[in-house]
Amino acid sequence: MNQDTLSPLSPPETGRPSGTRGKSRRWVWLILAIALCAAAYFLWPRIKLSLPANAPPAAAGHKGKGFGTIPVVSAKAQKGTIGVYLTGLGAVTPLQTVTIKSRVDGQLMKINYTEGQIVHAGDALLEIDPRPYQVMLEQAEGQLIKDQAALDNAKIDLARYQKLLAQKAVPEQQYATQVSTVAQDEGAVKTDQANIDNAKLELIYCHITSPIAGRIGLRLVDMGNIVHATDTNGLLVIAQIEPISVIFTIAEDQIPAVRKKMRAGAKLRVEAWDRDLKSKIAQGTLSTIDNQIDQTTGTVKLRALFDNTNDALFPSQFVNARLLLEEKRGVTLVPNAAVQRSSQDTFAYVIQPGNKVTVRTVTTGVVEGDKTEIVSGVEPGEVVVTDGVDKLQEGTTVSTQGDGGKGGRPH
Repeated sequence: MNQDTLSPLSPPETGRPSGTRGKSRRWVWLILAIALCAAAYFLWPRIKLSLPANAPPAAAGHKGKGFGTIPVVSAKAQKGTIGVYLTGLGAVTPLQTVTIKSRVDGQLMKINYTEGQIVHAGDALLEIDPRPYQVMLEQAEGQLIKDQAALDNAKIDLARYQKLLAQKAVPEQQYATQVSTVAQDEGAVKTDQANIDNAKLELIYCHITSPIAGRIGLRLVDMGNIVHATDTNGLLVIAQIEPISVIFTIAEDQIPAVRKKMRAGAKLRVEAWDRDLKSKIAQGTLSTIDNQIDQTTGTVKLRALFDNTNDALFPSQFVNARLLLEEKRGVTLVPNAAVQRSSQDTFAYVIQPGNKVTVRTVTTGVVEGDKTEIVSGVEPGEVVVTDGVDKLQEGTTVSTQGDGGKGGRPH
């Protein structure tokens, strides 16, 4: 048989190899998969928007009845009081801070305090060598005695010249000269007295006392050093700590409400909290408002006074100041965790009789601590879900834990 003749069992010859045909099929499927993914990408936002706006999150494909009872944590909405606070950053600032300096020159002889000591006004702090000023006092007193004697003698001569002048026994010019001499001696006596007073004052300055009550800082000059009245640096610093103040800032648009309360005579409460707003340090009252607004920040400074009898506030300490503007009484309060939010609504899950939940659109008011004011949507006594909301939807049956107990309002 001719080798060029095809066998009847051989497959018919085609225009392209079989491997090329398989690759074509794979490309077709790949293009179809890409088209499906693109369609899902562009159609999904429209499907999502078509869902109800207040639809609570729920597991896909599950409904309350079919999925069974879902355990949740609940709490009762209560009627209570909530505060409206203005919060601002602040720093603890002593009402008085005094840098003690020497008013005379001399050697520092005694230090009568310890660092960090609490002192009262008038307590002895430092002593500068008083001996040079004691010598100056004695010199001034001696000069006074001398000039006083000269004055007494001049007055005697003046009295004698006055009698002789009446008898025309001395010329009038001699009498006038004696009057001038008496006046000069009187001036010398006054100068001597001033020198004595100055020496006594400098002796007082040698004994330095505290001008205010407060806490002493670190010692700035050691005993034995020569100090001068012209020294730039002080000897020590005293800061008043009882009472003490906190200077903090609030936004300028909040000032009218604060001023309205102050003009009405209200004593507004101010709380000092730590850096993380987790612990209250002290409580005081608002003292005053600054007289101008900081235009660079749009804020204004306020000063609050604190008794600080427990020494809780420390000068220059950073605090968060919370100004209580008003207290809203008799409002509906729920835990913050009970308030849920979607892209369009704020809602809560309310447990009805039979332990079935319903979705309520709510309007919130003041948020303070772990409580939220509910203006509308939930009434006092109703039970709201605070934990376990991820699988809830309208009509879901739940089992409750917490202080809410069974659903429904008490009768």
